[in-house]
Amino acid sequence: GSGHPGGSLGMTDVFTTLWFGGWLNVDPQRPDWPERDRFVLSNGHICPILYAILAKKGYFPRADLWTLRKLGSPLQGHPDFHHTKGIDCCTGSLGNGVSVALGLALGARVQGKPYRVWAGSSDGEAQEGQVWEMATAAAHHKVDNLTIVVDWNNIQIDGYNKDVMWVRDLKAKWEAFGWHAQVIDGHDMQAIDAAFRAAYAVKGQPQVILAKTVLGMPISFMMDKPKWHGVAPSAAELEQAL
Repeated sequence: GSGHPGGSLGMTDVFTTLWFGGWLNVDPQRPDWPERDRFVLSNGHICPILYAILAKKGYFPRADLWTLRKLGSPLQGHPDFHHTKGIDCCTGSLGNGVSVALGLALGARVQGKPYRVWAGSSDGEAQEGQVWEMATAAAHHKVDNLTIVVDWNNIQIDGYNKDVMWVRDLKAKWEAFGWHAQVIDGHDMQAIDAAFRAAYAVKGQPQVILAKTVLGMPISFMMDKPKWHGVAPSAAELEQAL
């Protein structure tokens, strides 16, 4: 009866391509494998899609999904690596996750490890100053094993971005901070795959992929409706959606 369906649905195509398109070097049988790629979901409230993918990958039984947000469940309302296999960082306080992702990427360099760090973020999170402190540091240190994917759906919990605090041209902003930036259709899997490939080829520069998505996609009554950022459907609405 609680959760964040809108953004979870909106990023399904992006995350499915990332996890099942061969881009993440991980092993569900060895979730603590030191050489694994890391993934940090900075906008942690859309963890239902991440949990669904982790279950499909075999990190934990699919039946666990029905315990989401229940007392004692390993699947909390925001990711917590203490309790959930496949989670690399506790997130939820917006802005913090991308900074941890930068730390992990720098850690790989210091240790001489080959792993890559991917992070999920959002346009609403771009209102946080900490995001841009991270962006400045990552570009300065030429952290090229870090890729951030931003859910650019123009919606946050209090309404549309432009009415709350408009983030304007995110591509221009990230480029001004020294990042390799791409804007893509976040529901076109071929475009998503091509963007990952392009980011992977960049050297000496961190990368950001700005995915233009529709909140609630493809549920007709949820699409582009701020209400569905953080409200669960009723039983009747769930049946209609399915």
